[in-house]
Amino acid sequence: MNTTMTPEHEPAGFRHTLRRFLARFRPGPRAWRGATWGVILAAALLWIVMSAYAFGPAGLLAFVLGLFGGLLAAALLGGLVLLIGALLRIPPLHYRWALIGALPLLLLSYMLAITVAFGVIAVVLGVLVVSTLVGAGVAALVGVGGQRLTRLQRGLALIGLVVGLMGLVGGAVLLLIDGFPRTPPINAAAQSSGNVIPLALPDPSQPGPYRVQTLFYGSGEDRRRPEYGPGVDLRTMPVDGSALLTGWSSLRSEYWGFGPEALPRNGRVWYPEGDGPFPLVILLHGNHPMEDYSDAGYAYLGELFASRGLIAASLDQNFFNLSMSADLILVSPLQSENDARAWLLLEHLRQWQAWHTTPGNPFYGKVDLDAIGLIGHSRGGEAVAIAAAFSRLAHHPDDASVPLNYDFDIRVVAAIAPVDGQYMPGNRRLPLEDVDYLVLHGAHDMDVITFMGARQYARIAFSGEQERFKAALYIYGANHGQFNSDWGRQDFFGPSMQLFNLRTLMPGADQEQIARVALSAFLEATLHGEAGYRDLFRDPRTAAAWLPDTIYLSQYQDSATVRVAAFEEDIDLTTATLPGATLRGENLTIWREQVVPLKRGDLESSAVYLGWDHAATEAAAHYTLSLPELPLGPESVLSFSLADADEPPTPDAPRAQEPRAPLDLTLELRDDAGNAARLPLSHYALLQPQLRGRIAKADFMHALPLSEAVLQTFVFRLGDFAADNPALNPAALREVRFVFDRSPAGVVILDEIGFRP
Repeated sequence: MNTTMTPEHEPAGFRHTLRRFLARFRPGPRAWRGATWGVILAAALLWIVMSAYAFGPAGLLAFVLGLFGGLLAAALLGGLVLLIGALLRIPPLHYRWALIGALPLLLLSYMLAITVAFGVIAVVLGVLVVSTLVGAGVAALVGVGGQRLTRLQRGLALIGLVVGLMGLVGGAVLLLIDGFPRTPPINAAAQSSGNVIPLALPDPSQPGPYRVQTLFYGSGEDRRRPEYGPGVDLRTMPVDGSALLTGWSSLRSEYWGFGPEALPRNGRVWYPEGDGPFPLVILLHGNHPMEDYSDAGYAYLGELFASRGLIAASLDQNFFNLSMSADLILVSPLQSENDARAWLLLEHLRQWQAWHTTPGNPFYGKVDLDAIGLIGHSRGGEAVAIAAAFSRLAHHPDDASVPLNYDFDIRVVAAIAPVDGQYMPGNRRLPLEDVDYLVLHGAHDMDVITFMGARQYARIAFSGEQERFKAALYIYGANHGQFNSDWGRQDFFGPSMQLFNLRTLMPGADQEQIARVALSAFLEATLHGEAGYRDLFRDPRTAAAWLPDTIYLSQYQDSATVRVAAFEEDIDLTTATLPGATLRGENLTIWREQVVPLKRGDLESSAVYLGWDHAATEAAAHYTLSLPELPLGPESVLSFSLADADEPPTPDAPRAQEPRAPLDLTLELRDDAGNAARLPLSHYALLQPQLRGRIAKADFMHALPLSEAVLQTFVFRLGDFAADNPALNPAALREVRFVFDRSPAGVVILDEIGFRP
């Protein structure tokens, strides 16, 4: 008789035994009910917090509707996808419903933190797991009725509860604290500042000699803003912007009391006492919850400018801003409104023009309409550039039925952390010519995560017919909001901010001081003709006595600069921009021209990448620019922009350890007689390694790179090379050579080589 167990019998008995064994670990109905309530409560609490931020500013009714509308939508969504849950056989039904319904609430609570998307995923999953463990553990251990727990089940419930509570406490601590301090990177420019001559000019951030007056102008019928209501100082007529706006909801009209056909012209003004005429500076805020008004946040700038002889007006365009209530949780937002922001700004200027020429108002004969400056923040930073371009056009570039014909002399534009490309005329990037332009951006901006303003900086062109300059300032430790005193440290609202590391930010007072110094100096240089303040933008170290101690990367170019190599003209690595100039490289491990990438997107401008490794080549690598005849002399200036590429110079080279050392190299000039003179790059400054903007509480949370290539302008007076070789004749200069002999390995990005005669 064969007593061997057949394969058919063995699994059946094994499965029965396995099921009995696993049943001892299976949570009971009571635990599942607790898990269900744990998930429901966790999601509901977070949604209550989010609703308070998102809907609360619009009033109690909006808060109640938003809160319960979200909960109802979550419950309905959970019900709709129960079939999927059933197919997945996740027991029991009520837990499936709670889990599926909670997921969208949790994602909506953190939806603004897309730049740290991996952190959002981790937090959402963590909330679901922790709430499940805590709810199941509590219900299983303290619930009444239901099945008796075995010792093993009780132990498992206790372990789950302890693990859940540990996760709850640990997660709460991590999310509720401001973050963790980080050691700042090496400040390369500060290591080689011995040749810097401080500016012998007054501190532009200090109040000037004028007494300051304030007033408000507006419709006089504003239902939300008392300062623009019946007590307004100057009344203005609304204007029809309906041709430029799409997506203006009835909820938005209900909140404000007007629609796009009756947009108010509201503004708060700081102006100097005196006869004038005074230059006019317009300040334009950006996107922010519309119920949390933004235009008062630039008072610290408006008061300063007015004391220094400028009329400053901060415009109210809050009705263009986002609203969780009016936009139905961003399902139906106002669309493509940045050209409308620019158009409405120009309508404000039209009002100022009328006041200047009409007797009987405070500004009769006091506005210098030939000296207008625009300063915008965030979306306002793009809008001011659009306004400068629109002012020169007869028609809207996308719709000729919309007349423009403003013809204001807008020659001064400054942008604070601007967006770029949210409005594209004819689906092209906005060009701008012959304006003085300044852009500021923070390395720790949590909203405009990448240096978008560098694109507009690159697109500013000079015809040479007017004396103009452009400058950029990239600031370590600065965020998006602290340039506006009402926005502050939090670049978002609601639970999203819990993922960001606020401990890495500079104090708000320091960030406002940077804005005071940079913007006031820019206006002094452009509207008041104090050209000496340009040196601050050529080298911020000249203003070290006025600026907070941090790392600044600056770019500068003016209309007098002869651009020799801009790397935009073709795909030939040996040709340059200036006719007769050529390029060559020797012993380089990397030599290529490409569009420079940013954290998100790219610069839309090309540069040359140059790499070297002393371990790979015996002779020193160098890159040579050969020149035609140029009108140069000892006082002429060689300028170029450099950035650290943050990549290995050879495929098998290890990635450099943090903190990375600044790079140095040698500049060699040669004249037509063969006389050569050399200076190290560090004669001006060492090259800063890329700045890591660690904005999240943990690096794994970042969905985008931590850093990006930010170009820095280097300036060398030709006469300074005489110390190495007095025989060098700058008037007969024929070669500029970049010799990579001072750092053992590296890759740099080189752009905009030019001379200022």
